[in-house]
Amino acid sequence: MNRVFAAQLAGLPVFGPDGEPIGKVRDLVAGLRVGRQPPRVLGVVVEMVTRRRIFVPMLRVSSIEPNAVTLSTGSVNLRRFTKRPTEVLVVGQVLDARVTVAATDIPAVVVDAAMEPTRTRDWMITRVAVRERMGRLGRRGPVQVLRWEEVTGLGLAELVSQPQGAHQLIAVFDTMRAADVAYALHELPAKRRYEVADALDDERLADVIEELPEDDQKDLLAHLDDERAADILEAMNPDDAADLLAGLPELDKNRLLELMEPEESAPVRRLLEYSFDTAGGLMTPEPVALTPDATIAEALARARNPDLTPALSSMVFVCRPPTGTPTGRYLGCVHLQRLLREPPSDLVAGALDADLPRLPPTAPLMEVTKYFATYNLVCAPVVDDEEHLLGAVTVDDVLDHLLPADWRESGLREDTRDPDTQDEATGEVTHA
Repeated sequence: MNRVFAAQLAGLPVFGPDGEPIGKVRDLVAGLRVGRQPPRVLGVVVEMVTRRRIFVPMLRVSSIEPNAVTLSTGSVNLRRFTKRPTEVLVVGQVLDARVTVAATDIPAVVVDAAMEPTRTRDWMITRVAVRERMGRLGRRGPVQVLRWEEVTGLGLAELVSQPQGAHQLIAVFDTMRAADVAYALHELPAKRRYEVADALDDERLADVIEELPEDDQKDLLAHLDDERAADILEAMNPDDAADLLAGLPELDKNRLLELMEPEESAPVRRLLEYSFDTAGGLMTPEPVALTPDATIAEALARARNPDLTPALSSMVFVCRPPTGTPTGRYLGCVHLQRLLREPPSDLVAGALDADLPRLPPTAPLMEVTKYFATYNLVCAPVVDDEEHLLGAVTVDDVLDHLLPADWRESGLREDTRDPDTQDEATGEVTHA
């Protein structure tokens, strides 16, 4: 391909020289140059199947096709990508940038950027697709594809300081899982991260914040005004919201809890009563709970809820009314596999596993871990001394607390360039 647009490249699969899958393209790294010269594309940010993001120099890219990118032979550094001060992420920072069309002085917004190869095998960002900024009547102008030098406002200082929208970047994020969006946000400069957070709707932002490292969670929450921060906490899973609030100063925590709707803050307050490393602190207070006269068909319908995690949908809990936690007397559970084997019209009471041990809310993390290992489960009931179901612990919450505190961002501060590296000032590729 002679001209490749960044937004179309993002998300394409990346294959090695022998056809083995490597990961997906997430961004292009460009080195801005003096004046209005087109920037050189230094490499590609590739997200591997392990979600680690690595830098692949353009010299390692042998072909770019409409449906895939192929790497040439040679070694690629597998350490995490870290952007250097004189570099920009084309998708992350150039898209949505506010510019001016030099010939007409008309303000516009960048909706895409295209790179082209030169005779020296370098790739340059030669074109930008721009749309005139919306006027007071809300009309959107046509998209124009202009040469890089035909627009102003794309210098490094301008990209770092100017406010940007996030429409095009959000469009790219729409195809990604929340955990992948969180990884992408972590790599963006703080200013750009805030712009994206402001543009995301509450539900999507809540999903993304749940996947961020703790420091990034607190930073984003502090950026939001109190009313929206409370809305985001309401949209989060109660256990994740409780974990986030538990790390805030007492004054901030209480202020946000007061701003939340009472029915949303009540389960979060209950979780905050327990230590974070106990079954009570790990559990979600919203398991699938039914009365014994519910049918197998009803139980399966509840388990099919797409908002449930696979772990939480693996077990249905049966109890006397009320079914909201803390429930009436807990009777037992029904495993998803058992539900699939029973006639849909039968009652869940007939498929009950009443012998499975329960976890007390005060059970420490190690006891919870041993419980999962002993019974080969991915979900477990948390029941108090009075036989009320308080919630359920899932294996992903256990793993989250067993891993090192910085597991989401381990290695992010490592240098990421291999022996074929770029000079920070010029973007030139040098060979060791």
